[in-house]
Amino acid sequence: MNEQFQQALDFANYRQTLASKKRLLKEKAEANLTFGYNGGLFKINQTLLNFVHTLLSMDRTHNVVLLDNNDNPILIEDVEAFKDEIFDRYFTTSFQYYEEYKEFSKKRSVEKLLND
Repeated sequence: MNEQFQQALDFANYRQTLASKKRLLKEKAEANLTFGYNGGLFKINQTLLNFVHTLLSMDRTHNVVLLDNNDNPILIEDVEAFKDEIFDRYFTTSFQYYEEYKEFSKKRSVEKLLND
């Protein structure tokens, strides 16, 4: 019975450590997807990416006002440069998030998870 109890305790510790690592990794990705521009603060997400892409497809390339995370109007003078920056940051962060998540998801013990 002691062995079963120890296995259950080990598994619970592993699950808790894994959940903590996932939460920290997600927070790191979210921080990397926060983008300051022209005095505004934007959360780079698929909605922002799609909206900026739509602006460009409508030939709205200069002097566009977007609302930032705090609903402040921010002038985007060069929409193409803004798009390049947010797309680059989104894909770089997403790939890094994927690689790090994949790496620690392979680890099957608390010790291996903590040895990063």
